[in-house]
Amino acid sequence: MMKTYKVNKIKNDCLIITGGEMHPVWEMANINQDFNYPWEENESSSMVFRALYDEKNFYFRFDVEEENVLTFVDQNHKMEVVDSDRVEIFFRRDKELTPYYCLEMDAHARVLDYVANYYRKFDFEWRWPADKLQVKASKNSKGYVFEGAIDISSLKDLGLLNNDTLEAGLYRGHCMALPADEKEADLRWISWVKPDAEDPDFHIPSSFGKLILR
Repeated sequence: MMKTYKVNKIKNDCLIITGGEMHPVWEMANINQDFNYPWEENESSSMVFRALYDEKNFYFRFDVEEENVLTFVDQNHKMEVVDSDRVEIFFRRDKELTPYYCLEMDAHARVLDYVANYYRKFDFEWRWPADKLQVKASKNSKGYVFEGAIDISSLKDLGLLNNDTLEAGLYRGHCMALPADEKEADLRWISWVKPDAEDPDFHIPSSFGKLILR
């Protein structure tokens, strides 16, 4: 049985994403705090996900509690998100993951967007359709906030919104140490759904749940 999250509907144009202080309209969203470290014993994560939608957009917000938010910045290229603390949403068309679309997003409001096919065939040159994704983020005393608005039309055009349902994975890469001495960042992995894998891996069918727009 796939995990589900109900996305409540709001009036058009009543929510403005700020990436910071929570707009009052977010109080209409269901709270999802069901995040854990799937590959670590009895570890939960202090992260909250909220989502809403109107006729135009699908809105999402992550609130991450983290004392030391680590963000890797060198050339400010989108691939640097890989070595940063980040939240992630993957959307899939079908259980075969042919294809699926990924958004990895850090506290500097950078987005690593790409399309992939099973298994781990990544196209990092791909971009979310122009002007169909808005994002804002900020750090605060507790950690960081990331908000986004995705044009509903782009979700439909990509074949992702079917029967008012998005099949999606919700994740976080918890960065423990930034890259140093030619070593990659040290990351721990957090997920809404516990994937059926012995080693950390979100790029498999069992890591997805359902976001139901009602």
